[in-house]
Amino acid sequence: MQKAIEQAQLAADQLEIPVGAVIVSQGKAIGMGFNSPISQQDPTAHAEIVAIRAACASIQNYRLPDDAVLYVTLEPCTMCVGALIHARIHRVVFGTREPKAGSLVSARQLLQNGYYNHYFKFEGGCLAERCSLQLKHFFKLRRQQKQIEKKSKPSTLAGN
Repeated sequence: MQKAIEQAQLAADQLEIPVGAVIVSQGKAIGMGFNSPISQQDPTAHAEIVAIRAACASIQNYRLPDDAVLYVTLEPCTMCVGALIHARIHRVVFGTREPKAGSLVSARQLLQNGYYNHYFKFEGGCLAERCSLQLKHFFKLRRQQKQIEKKSKPSTLAGN
């Protein structure tokens, strides 16, 4: 999870929402990624998707190894859960819950419905406080920046 947190910091450094992901197989990282939809101009460039793409490229297969584990700092969304199913991930370990879009335990519990041809194990709460603080700090800074920008903009009604 520490490497996923480092990936999340790379996202924050690029003013992207700080979510990082690492896929491990046989004790080695085979794919890493961080949120980059803004910089890549790609709404699918979530950390999990970037890590899946990197892992599949490194093993030259569209399916992940039977022992592949994804470590991700934030509970995956619906899109990412779908991609993880198709990639045949074995297990997901996430840091903090995502109350609005989390699709394993929070807003939706997609794997509980019995619709899919592949299921994976998952657990949350790994370094949850650290992952949560990373996100909170990022959004606090963003709000402060927006306030500064708002104050520095000249009013269009001034002098009218």
